[in-house]
Amino acid sequence: MIDVVMLGSAAFLAGLVDAVVGGGGLIQLPVMFSVFSKEVPATLLGTSKLAGIFGTGAAAVNYARQVRVAWSAAAPAAIAAFALSFAGAYTVTKVPADFVRTLLPILLVAVAIYTFKKKDFGSVHAPVHSGNAERMFAVAMGAGIGFYDGFFGPGTGSFLMFLFVRFFGFDFLSASAAAKVVNVACNLSALMWFGYSGHLLWQLGLMMAACQVAGSLIGTKLAIKHGTTFVRKLFLVVVCLLILKTGYDAFFK
Repeated sequence: MIDVVMLGSAAFLAGLVDAVVGGGGLIQLPVMFSVFSKEVPATLLGTSKLAGIFGTGAAAVNYARQVRVAWSAAAPAAIAAFALSFAGAYTVTKVPADFVRTLLPILLVAVAIYTFKKKDFGSVHAPVHSGNAERMFAVAMGAGIGFYDGFFGPGTGSFLMFLFVRFFGFDFLSASAAAKVVNVACNLSALMWFGYSGHLLWQLGLMMAACQVAGSLIGTKLAIKHGTTFVRKLFLVVVCLLILKTGYDAFFK
């Protein structure tokens, strides 16, 4: 019973944080690995994706109802992410991800420094691309992030938000909404692979999915109510936590 409460609470909090800035896996996966220490890692990752796609999907729908989602950028990015996420999941079964594990905290430090230095970063929604140029940038970004999510994964939502702000000129709230659409595509693609290979605990995943949905609905309401400044601050907190977690995993574990 205690384990169920721990897993449900972790899923709820993961859904809440992920709905605002991404990084919910930072909360959910460590608890799952702690409770099921003898379970195959791929099964836990697959089960986490099952819960995550419901939470992220609920957040995407909630944003679409209350915030103007930039579909002209989000849709092509999502399609590319779906295709390449599956390719990344396949590749990781053939090639070790050690190099990415080492590089990730360094990239996150660069993201944090850039965001801290640019005080107005993501405060104004001023898209810088349109038409074919926007679609090309979106496909390139979606393909890269999709492959990364399938191949390795940590911080995908946070990277998406940063890229939508930095290279598309979105504010943090609009970037969060667009990132959820792409994230759903990534999760769906990876989930198809995990389901096909039998790495899913369906009952656990669906229980955690319900908790994630509840958390994501609260998270989107908080983001919409408090706006871009709130999202930016939480983004920096999550990125700093990701630096600590991925840095420990890469260099000390």
